[in-house]
Amino acid sequence: MSAGPIDAAWLAAHPLPDHAQGTDKNARGRVLLVGGSVFVPGALGLTGEAVLRAGAGKLQIATVDAAAMHLGVLVPEAAMIGLPTDAEGEIAENAAYKLTDAARYCDAMLIGPGMVSTQSAKALVEGLFGELGDGHVAVLDAAAISCARCMAPQIAALGGRVILTPHHGEMASLTGMDIDDIAADPIDCARSIAAVYNAVVVLKAGATVVATPDGEALRYASDCVGLATGGSGDVLAGIIAGLAARGADPLTAAAWGVWLHGEAGQAAAGRIGPIGFLARDLMMEIPGLMSRAGGSSPGLR
Repeated sequence: MSAGPIDAAWLAAHPLPDHAQGTDKNARGRVLLVGGSVFVPGALGLTGEAVLRAGAGKLQIATVDAAAMHLGVLVPEAAMIGLPTDAEGEIAENAAYKLTDAARYCDAMLIGPGMVSTQSAKALVEGLFGELGDGHVAVLDAAAISCARCMAPQIAALGGRVILTPHHGEMASLTGMDIDDIAADPIDCARSIAAVYNAVVVLKAGATVVATPDGEALRYASDCVGLATGGSGDVLAGIIAGLAARGADPLTAAAWGVWLHGEAGQAAAGRIGPIGFLARDLMMEIPGLMSRAGGSSPGLR
């Protein structure tokens, strides 16, 4: 089966939440971002800035103690929570206890960017999912996807409020399928996993597929090779979480996030060059793209 395009018509039919003048930062949504490691200490800087560029009002970043102070300087708009660290430089498996209040009061929770250990990610997911408020959204990225294979019942129990963001390698880990088989039919693969996990799936590639538990599928092809760079996926996850915190439903947050990420890549390629721009170069494009897409810009594809 085919997938519909994420284009101007789809975006117009599924607008982002409108925040009127006088809206305070709490009403624009609160994100709890959990991840990072000593090995990749700066990943959450990219993700956190993307959360805020997507319009979320408040951000808390929880990461290994050794990186927390540095990230606080890198993203001064965010509150920082230092977490206990294990011998491998990963968030300790017992760290969730420090985040129960933050998880309870956030509108969107993003777990996994910058993490390597699936065991640490699994412990965080298990410890924090039960704290998520009614109607609030969880985004699982990177190591948090790899650990999800044995957690289908817990994820499904959130009733479609989880967004999974695997690339083909992570999807292979999640499903046990061969990467070539996933690439041969990514739409069917994304649909089937969305149904099993009762979650929205963002299967990342040059042509990204977004699928829902009820079988709806969308597709966006950026044709932007420059997006194949370190940190690009961290930015995408942050955009999606920021939009979800603002009140976008999971499908709308995922599809808009994919579109904004891809169009930001196109803009950076035109401004800097097709290859060699950095994930951080995407950030400044996001607010303008959202603004133009919310109107009647003829430039939308």
